[in-house]
Amino acid sequence: MNATTPPEPGALQPLLPSDPSTIAGYRLLGRLGAGGMGVVYLGRTAAGELAAVKVTHADQADQPDFRARFRREVEAARRVSSPWAVPVTGADPDAPEPWMATAFVAGPSLGEAVTAYGPLPERSVRLLGWSVARALAAVHAAGLVHRDVKPGNVLLAVDGPRLIDFGIARSTGETALTATDMVVGTPGFLAPEQAEARTDAIGPPADVFALGCLLAYAATGRPPFGTGAVDALMYRTVHDEPDLTGVPEGLLDLVRACLAKDPAARPTAAEIGVRLVEDTPRDGAEWLPAPVVRTIAERSARMLALPEIDTTEGATAPAAPPKSRRGFLLLAGGAALAAGGGVTAWAALGGDGDGKKTPPPPRARRWTIGVQADLTGPGKDIGRAQERGVRLAVERFNARKDKPFTLDVKVSDDGGVRSRALAAARALTGDRDVLGIIGPTSDYTGYASLPAYDEARLPVITTSAGLNLLINPAASRGVSMVRACPTHSYASMFLTYYVEAKSRTVRPGILQERTDDSYSWQCAVSMKFAFGQAGIEALPRVIPVGAKRLEKVLGEMVDAGMDAYVHAGIAPSAIRAARELDALGFTGMRVAGQHVFGQEFLTGAGKAAEGWIVGAPVVDPATRKEAAAFTAAHRKAYGTDPAFYTGETYDVTNLLVEQVEKAAKGGGRPDRTTLAPLLRAAKSQGVMGGYTFEEDGNLSAVGTFVYAVENGRFKPLEFAPAGPPAKAEGT
Repeated sequence: MNATTPPEPGALQPLLPSDPSTIAGYRLLGRLGAGGMGVVYLGRTAAGELAAVKVTHADQADQPDFRARFRREVEAARRVSSPWAVPVTGADPDAPEPWMATAFVAGPSLGEAVTAYGPLPERSVRLLGWSVARALAAVHAAGLVHRDVKPGNVLLAVDGPRLIDFGIARSTGETALTATDMVVGTPGFLAPEQAEARTDAIGPPADVFALGCLLAYAATGRPPFGTGAVDALMYRTVHDEPDLTGVPEGLLDLVRACLAKDPAARPTAAEIGVRLVEDTPRDGAEWLPAPVVRTIAERSARMLALPEIDTTEGATAPAAPPKSRRGFLLLAGGAALAAGGGVTAWAALGGDGDGKKTPPPPRARRWTIGVQADLTGPGKDIGRAQERGVRLAVERFNARKDKPFTLDVKVSDDGGVRSRALAAARALTGDRDVLGIIGPTSDYTGYASLPAYDEARLPVITTSAGLNLLINPAASRGVSMVRACPTHSYASMFLTYYVEAKSRTVRPGILQERTDDSYSWQCAVSMKFAFGQAGIEALPRVIPVGAKRLEKVLGEMVDAGMDAYVHAGIAPSAIRAARELDALGFTGMRVAGQHVFGQEFLTGAGKAAEGWIVGAPVVDPATRKEAAAFTAAHRKAYGTDPAFYTGETYDVTNLLVEQVEKAAKGGGRPDRTTLAPLLRAAKSQGVMGGYTFEEDGNLSAVGTFVYAVENGRFKPLEFAPAGPPAKAEGT
């Protein structure tokens, strides 16, 4: 067995007497496969979640470069955010026997299904290609190349396929740890540049070539370059045309384009996904043939019926088992960010208290607050506002006469680019004087940088990244993260409750625009759920990347009786929606979320933006009397009023500094690995409001403020409600 390739699912073998019974909180139920480099077990958490747990042999771990390779595999898998890629649920590359756990998929691989039941029908091939293309688009967006897309690395589930195995994935352009003359990949499903070991030429187009081979295989039951000796396969891949006999006519042009010999002539993975989704009929039928669905059902039933197992020898001492992720339930609670009295963080940090003479502080030490932000990319306005908030808080602390130490600020600019995020994070985690991180600015740089922060157990507080995957205790992800803003899912529900409370909508339209697919999906699903709570049937529509057909779809929604419009997408498509709805004379409420809140929408939509309702995780400092001193300090330092996100970032920096001071115990070095739990348990009243957190690190309050566009500006209105209007009236 290749150590990085999971075995075919379904063939569960009993544990051997020498096998451990637990690995880091995973109860091992049996063997999924084994080879010279390690074993893959089926594991179960205390919450009942199944996982494929790969454990390498200790002698392998002692080999030069092995741990570096294994750690890179873990990081590569963690950097990919896609519903069509199997996620990592836990890992420890530094254990005596390094291990990694991924979500378990009970279905067969594509190779197993085609071998057992023959080629897939055209509709199944299209949906397979669409999902795998989206997974590869996420891989490439993370700055990676998978390099081994093949039938054995695509698992089939009832709700769609899953791409697995990042063992030989590489960052784009990376050649380290790989011999320049070594062919990497699976013959028959690799690109000409891989077959010729042209390392410098291997990039995302190589994965697209492999996807073309995969589609041809799924449609015909055979690889497009045949079978046989490896040398013959490699020669045909480089020099011969593929055999596409039997590929459905509607797929031929796309498959040929994927299999172009010239990498530059191939479409991107994102483009393939768009072409497939636009041309695939949506008739509501199962995406897989009945025999494959039955196989999945039978294997799922066997997994549910697994018996308890006897304790085996050599058990690894378990760590605390991962906790289940909280369900999709609205947590009750007051609006802790609402305006209110109390001592502000600014006042608490300033001066000598009761005026008594303060004893001299211990010998001065200088420690550092790290900032990871987008200072030069698409989110630079938010990133720069956040940096200013951190600097103001640190300057205020350093002005104290009784301070037990002095603070510095160290900034790492990720440019809003996912492929730069991990390096930006490591620039901070590698500095032992950095005690905590404020940031990152965006969802995906946050997700890509988490492995570094989790590994270092360095506390991270974000005021703008709402991606749900940033905190997932069940997957041992985000254990260092504290989120001082709502997730996109919760923010969208709160915004929907506002629509219900302020309008009499009976036919709201929800447009999901997939340029930022994870964000739009979270928004759309949550909005539909919230409307459903009130018995309101929404009118949902989905458009592909780049907002193609947006105007046509909006016209259809208006004709269908839409009386309120909710935009689950980003600013460029919201601008087009605003203009089109204005042209159509639509007068109903028009609503959008966090990724539309900004100057881009106001400038781009112009007069068509007037009247739009937009939710954001920030409050206007001008509405907060508690923020007067903070605002004055910002004007003095920067010559302007504070921008959105500056005040919230100032508050959470103060919160971090408070916990650092407590942990310092009069000037000693704080243990930075202990700060994240302290932050999660803290309650703080800042200049912008109050902050309390759930045990998992998510904000427990509402945190979604509503603005109306008026005269080209965002006019602050109020906090969105924390629950459906009917429930609010009954309390």
